[in-house]
Order: sequence, then C-alpha cells, then structure tokens
Amino acid sequence: MTKCAICRKEFIKFNMAHKVCGAVCAGEYVCKLNAKEKEEKARIERIADKKARERLKNRSEWLKQAQTVFNSYIRYRDFNLPCISCDRHNSGIYHAGHYLSTGARPNLRFNEQNVHKQCAQCNLHLSGNLINYRMNLIKKIGEKAVLELETNYQPKKYTIDDLRGIIETYREKIKIDPKGESCR
Repeated sequence: MTKCAICRKEFIKFNMAHKVCGAVCAGEYVCKLNAKEKEEKARIERIADKKARERLKNRSEWLKQAQTVFNSYIRYRDFNLPCISCDRHNSGIYHAGHYLSTGARPNLRFNEQNVHKQCAQCNLHLSGNLINYRMNLIKKIGEKAVLELETNYQPKKYTIDDLRGIIETYREKIKIDPKGESCR
C-alpha cells in the first residue's frame, strides 16, 4: 500500500510511476507538475534576465552600485561612532561623508580612511563641516594619514571589473544580500 500524492489515501500501486489513487487526483497531480514546471521556467528566465541586465550595465551604473555598497559598509563600520564632524550621536539619517570629495579626488572615492559616518546636517547643510571633520579625522587616523590623503593625487579611473570587485568585497564585509538589504 502507498499513499496518494494528492489526497493521502492509501491505494495499491500497479507500477513504479503510479503516484495517485484515481482520475481526479491524477488531474490535480498533472496541474501541480505543470505549475512546478512553469515556476522553474520563470526562475530560469529571471536568472537569464538578470545576467542580461548585468551585461548591459554601463560604467556609471556599476559606479553607482559600488558607491551604494561601499557607503553601506561605512555606515555599518562606524555604526556605534558619532558623526565625524560634529562628534554627536543624532537620531536622524547618517551618510558616508567623504573628507576629500569624489569630484575633487575620484581616486579616493573608495578609500576607507577618506570616508566616515557623518550626520545629514553636517554633510548636506554644512558642506561636510570640513574644519571639524579634519580635526576629528586627525584624532581618529593620525596626522600623517590625513596628510597622505591630502597629498594623494594619483589619477584613478575605475574599470567595470574594478567596480565588480569593490561590490563583491564590501558585500562580503557586511554580508549584504544581492538586493542591497543588510543581513544584520
């Protein structure tokens, strides 16, 4: 005796492929198989679509995604620290504030010493509050490291492969799932 795959009643199996007790259950069984096949096809299509979109992304889209993941890492890394500029814990939104801006120094865009947790007030409304940022940055990483940042003018243009590596590295550091949502 075997249990029917649909209604769970016991029945006598005639061969190895026999899974259901009768015609009604057979119809439902076929419908479930078709639904599973459709679901699997849809899953495969989603994967193929995602891969196609990845191939079609241009450098600026990769740069934006890398910056988003990197900024998430900075906010995660500095979670318990106060704002680098005003040295306060605010209940508002925090940014990943660059000491030397990405416009002025694109080579330092993903430099962890150049980017720290900063409150929205300091970053947006006080243009980074750079005098206080610099003083607190010296306390945090030392004057020598700050001077190295300020004298670093090496040009850097990130390739798509560089950006993919950055995304992978910082996702791994904070265990971010592919959708960009923190797993912690």
